Amino acid sequence: MRRKSIIGQTTVIVIFACLNAPGLFASKKKDNPPDPINQVLSQGVDKIPTNGKPNVPGLQRRNPRYEVESGDEMTIDFPYTPKFNQTVTVSPDGFITLQDAGDIHVRGKTIPEIKERVKEAYAKILRDPEVSIDLKKFENPYFLALGQVSHPGKYDLEGVTTVAEAIAMAGGFTPKAKHTDIVLFRRVSNNWVSATKVNLKHMLRSGNLSEDLRLQPGDMVYVPQNKLSKIKPFIPLPSLAYYLK
Repeated sequence: MRRKSIIGQTTVIVIFACLNAPGLFASKKKDNPPDPINQVLSQGVDKIPTNGKPNVPGLQRRNPRYEVESGDEMTIDFPYTPKFNQTVTVSPDGFITLQDAGDIHVRGKTIPEIKERVKEAYAKILRDPEVSIDLKKFENPYFLALGQVSHPGKYDLEGVTTVAEAIAMAGGFTPKAKHTDIVLFRRVSNNWVSATKVNLKHMLRSGNLSEDLRLQPGDMVYVPQNKLSKIKPFIPLPSLAYYLK
């Protein structure tokens, strides 16, 4: 009787564990956030919060001013007190050292914002200082081409450049590229990035260039891998190469 009782209890435990196993696996699955790039490819157009906080709207600035980066060089001129004229370079930690006025942080600031900070710094030793700032050396506009392109990397953005031209500059598609789901990532605020899907294959076949979007400085063009190339190593059929085009 005791042996039957033990067997019965064991059976109940096993059945209970099986009934609760889906819940356990489901809870683990919920802990894994979806891949943002996969979300973009499945939905077409999406907005991805870079701070990981959903449902937080981001405002896009129109005609944003250039924000100073480390390594940028600028001249600071004082029309009425030229002895304070100077040329400064933004340090790796984002500061510039002002003559007789100490250090101020300028990385991520625009020239008008820096001008106000310089005037505040010199207000301690000058009365109503007049300042003009000229940016001499700065980072050239660029874009990124990543994913299934022959030469992924960072490229100078010179003049008007479209998505198709950007891919051509990066050496064109690799045999594994998915031509219908190219994604153009663009930062629209400090916390948000817009993601727009471009069907380059359809655009070229139809001759409709309206989908060939123009790039802006800092944009990233991402070319994903097609699904067939992922399973090709497991299906040794030479004819599959036809479908990768």
